[in-house]
Amino acid sequence: MLPIISTIPLRHMASGDVLSLQVYKFIGAHPGKKVYIQSNLHGAEIVGNAVIHQLMEFLKTINDTDLFGEIWLVPVCNPIGTNQRSHFFSSGRYCVYEAKDWNRIFWDYEKHADDLFTFAKSQINFEPEVIRKNYLTVIGQSFAKFSEKINSSSGVPYTQRFSYKLQSLSLDADYLIDLHSHTCQGLNYLYLFRNREESAKHFLLEFGIQLDKYDGDAFDEAFIKPWLALEECFKKLGREIRFDVEAWTLELGTGMQMNPHSVEKGLRGVKNYLKQKRVLQISGFSLKENTFDNMSFQLRSQVQKYYAPTGGMIQSRVELGSLVKAGERIYQILNFNKEGKLPTLIDVSAEQDGLVYDVSSNQAVNEGEFVLGILG
Repeated sequence: MLPIISTIPLRHMASGDVLSLQVYKFIGAHPGKKVYIQSNLHGAEIVGNAVIHQLMEFLKTINDTDLFGEIWLVPVCNPIGTNQRSHFFSSGRYCVYEAKDWNRIFWDYEKHADDLFTFAKSQINFEPEVIRKNYLTVIGQSFAKFSEKINSSSGVPYTQRFSYKLQSLSLDADYLIDLHSHTCQGLNYLYLFRNREESAKHFLLEFGIQLDKYDGDAFDEAFIKPWLALEECFKKLGREIRFDVEAWTLELGTGMQMNPHSVEKGLRGVKNYLKQKRVLQISGFSLKENTFDNMSFQLRSQVQKYYAPTGGMIQSRVELGSLVKAGERIYQILNFNKEGKLPTLIDVSAEQDGLVYDVSSNQAVNEGEFVLGILG
């Protein structure tokens, strides 16, 4: 099966060049769910591009009768961030012109909804699929107003144009997967939302971080937050509904690297997820594990990040993936003071038991800069 390839103009540059997105649409012979997968929203986080490429190579080997629904793939979804450099280091986490995180700029319908509770009451006796269709219509109407401002004479800043392009591709998806990696060095895991734990296990990763606090400005949050809010409205009205709408951010290892282990983990998880959600129905297609029942979940509010108490050089830091105990030394800072004294070593200890899941790449830190993260 070959994809339908669309090239979408994204930004016209002063030089006359045009930056574009390329969308690869695999359309199945049977109706079904729409899956939207993108990568490289943050410039240094490139590993998802390899996951999408290998997934694309796999999908080319199957028949269209094996695919129920459609899969949209958008690699290198932020060319400005991907191309941004400081010396020979990739950066691209922020739009430097507007000083905004590229993943904190997205449109959240819930913030624009006039009266979501009234809408829920009007739908209380309908089947979930009918409610979903009606709700998508309402969301689409509100989103159209957003586009009117973009196309007006006064225009909007580029980050709004950019967010509109990505969200216009994904707004009607059933399942959304945003492929990231760490800006620094990190493990492989995913972010998930409430009531989606069982589906999270299909990605075959060891742990997930549940977002218990979020504002809706990130790509996955903006997509699913309106649906979570509607579920909550129905719950208050005495009806339990869990829409088959899911959003995931996969964090696959270290930034600026195409780590084969992280690529393999990401590809295996995405393929299995598509199989378990019955988007892929291929005779004989199986993985050694269909779910990872030992997958652990932690709330993001339980994550403890450690920032340098003073400037210096990091020494004797615990390894990524280490289990640490409260009170255990997790790193030292070699501090060069300018007070006519000899350099000093400062020990920093863990405040809680937990797993070291994220560490800085640079071991020279100024006071207040990130050193490592522990998931308790």
